[in-house]
Amino acid sequence: MEFRRLGRSGLNVSEIAYGNWLTHGSQVEEDQAHACIKAALDVGITTFDTADAYANTAAESVLGRGLKGLRRESLEIFTKVYWPTGPKGPNDQGLGRKHVIESANASLKRLGTDYVDLYQAHRFDRTVPLEETFLAFADLVRQGKVLYVGVSEWTAEQITQGAAIARELKVPLISNQPQYNALWRVIEAQVVPASEREGLSQIVWSPIAQGVLTGKYKPGQPLPAGSRATDEKGGANMVARFLNDDVLERVQRLQPIADKAGLSLAQLAVAWVLQNPNVASAIIGASRPEQVHENGKAAGVKLDADLLTAIDEALDGVVETDPTLTRSP
Repeated sequence: MEFRRLGRSGLNVSEIAYGNWLTHGSQVEEDQAHACIKAALDVGITTFDTADAYANTAAESVLGRGLKGLRRESLEIFTKVYWPTGPKGPNDQGLGRKHVIESANASLKRLGTDYVDLYQAHRFDRTVPLEETFLAFADLVRQGKVLYVGVSEWTAEQITQGAAIARELKVPLISNQPQYNALWRVIEAQVVPASEREGLSQIVWSPIAQGVLTGKYKPGQPLPAGSRATDEKGGANMVARFLNDDVLERVQRLQPIADKAGLSLAQLAVAWVLQNPNVASAIIGASRPEQVHENGKAAGVKLDADLLTAIDEALDGVVETDPTLTRSP
């Protein structure tokens, strides 16, 4: 495993992070979830990403139990706030001060820790003044419950606005967590330049495009039984945008490129996002430990210019680059 600095900060994170968005507390039994966490530790992953909204708070609890007993200082634990949780009352969502403070305290209890290394605004909240949100973040930082602050799926304009307020309040805003992969490059034109200017790194999710970049979905063939694309509760809607024969045929063209590099298609996909110097870490999920072991091998891989060009040529015509598609309600 190799490590990178997160934003313009002193925090080191593993190039590959382990995330439990669609697995822990829902798709995967707890014993299997803990086996995946152990596999992550075995391959050198120290960075773990979750959110209070995942499985309606259950994912945080599973992760907390899976990391129990480990040296806290050797881990970087990230979580998020914004989406509805609990009984979904009027103050159980968004980035208002009440929800931010109460959610942070609840997350710490579920994770079994006194602090999180990174607390992230899961989306931008147009209904709450940014000053209110960042003052709440600042208070959590000063209380020692949060070490650093990040955002997720914010636009370039939102990142710029948030960074200005963060500087005034002395809040260490250091990261953005967007969807990013070889098929979905919407952050490159605006979000990445704004982040570089403001001192943020990307912690990217879906580096293998919900499994599409593994090549398991074949053009003109039925969807594999038990795959994410067949599970309405497991991200089928997210995968659907890529499930047309043109995209799938293009993905198949990556196989000889991966073979030449001595990588699986999944490893090639994870390595590709890590070639972007503004990406600090790529989040992988898993339902089986062997998936963690395989994808973990993408750490430290350097893809030369000819290989990157070959990937671009193979996917030409099916890559999404429209910056207006950055996910923010």
